[in-house]
Amino acid sequence: MERLGELPTPAAVVDLDRLEANLDRMAARARRWGVALRPHVKTHKCVEIARLQAERGARGITVSTLAEARAFAEAGFVDLTWAFPVVLDRIAEAAALAERATLRLVVDSDAAVAALEASGARFHVWLKVDCGYHRAGVDPDGPEAERIARRIAGSATLVFDGLLTHSGHAYHAASRRELERVAAEERDVMAGLAERLRRAGIEVGGVSIGSTPALAGGAPDGPLEGITEVRPGNYAYYDHTQVLLGAASAADCAFTVIAAIVSSRPAAGRSVANAGALVLSQDGGPEWAPRPTMGEIFESYAEGRLAAGLRVLSISQEHAVLSEALPVGERVRILPNHSCLAAANFDEVWVARGDRVVDRWRIHRER
Repeated sequence: MERLGELPTPAAVVDLDRLEANLDRMAARARRWGVALRPHVKTHKCVEIARLQAERGARGITVSTLAEARAFAEAGFVDLTWAFPVVLDRIAEAAALAERATLRLVVDSDAAVAALEASGARFHVWLKVDCGYHRAGVDPDGPEAERIARRIAGSATLVFDGLLTHSGHAYHAASRRELERVAAEERDVMAGLAERLRRAGIEVGGVSIGSTPALAGGAPDGPLEGITEVRPGNYAYYDHTQVLLGAASAADCAFTVIAAIVSSRPAAGRSVANAGALVLSQDGGPEWAPRPTMGEIFESYAEGRLAAGLRVLSISQEHAVLSEALPVGERVRILPNHSCLAAANFDEVWVARGDRVVDRWRIHRER
C-alpha cells in the first residue's frame, strides 16, 4: 500500500484510528444516555464506516436521500430512516424499497400523509417537529402536531413511529453555554410533546433527536429522559466547525484533504492549492468564527495542531488561495469547515493508519 505522501492530489483521507475512537466515544455516550444510536450516514456515505458503527451497537441508520437508502439496503442495512420531509414524486420509489427493508419516512404536513396513504404502501412514519431550528417540522405547541400525529396513528396503512427532530440551530451556538441551552431545549420540546400526545390518547413509541454539536458538546452525561434514540452524523469525522463549537478538538478530526501547491507568489504572500469548491465545498463555517476561513491547515496532524497563520483564504471551482507563499510542489493537509460536504465531493476516500494507506472506500454520493 501507498504512503500518504505518494497519493495523487487532491486526496480525501480518513484516519482510521481517529475514526474508530470517535465511533467508540459516541457509542459509549448513547449507552450512558440509555438511548439507541441511529447514526446519520450522510457524513461519510460509506458502507464500511456504517458497518463499523453497527459493530459498536448502532441500531439502524439514517440517510438523506433515497439513493443512499438503496445503496445501504443493497449492502445489507434493512432498518433505515430517510430523515428528510418525504418527496411526493419519489413515493413510488420509496414503496419499492420498503418491500425489502424497513424504510421510515418523515412528514410534517397533511398533504404528505395523504399522499402516503393514497399510495397504498405500508410505511413507517415519523412526525417531524420543529425544536427551534425553524427549517422544517410542525410547531410543537400548535394544533397540527396532535392532528397529524393522530391521523398517522389511526391510518390503515401507515405505522406511527413517533416524533423526530433535528437541532440544526446548535451549529449557530457561539458558546458552550449556548450549545447546552440548545441541547436542553431540543430534549424538553420533544419529551414535552410526546407526553402531551400520550395524554391525548396517542401512543408515541419513539422520540428521535440529534445533531453532533448538541450531542457531543451540549448533552449531559446522564440519561436523556424522554428520548429513545439519537441520530448524530458528523461525529464520525468532525471538522473545523465542530472544533470551533467545542464539540471536538483538532486531534479528533478524522477526515482531511491532502492538496498540493500549484502556484506561489512570494511578493503577495499567497499561494494556490488544488482544493477548490469542488473539493472543500463553499461552507464558510460559523458566522461568528474568529477569523474568515475556507479551511484550516494542519501544522502537525499527528499532534492535532493547526497552523496559526496558514489557512485557506478563498476558493473558486478548483483553486484554493492560501494565506502564505508556500513552495510549488509542497503538500498541505486541510481540515475542511464541513466534512460532510467535502466528503461528498469525492468518489472514494483513502483510509490510513498513521502515514500508511490501508484501504480505499467508496463514497455513495449518487442522487
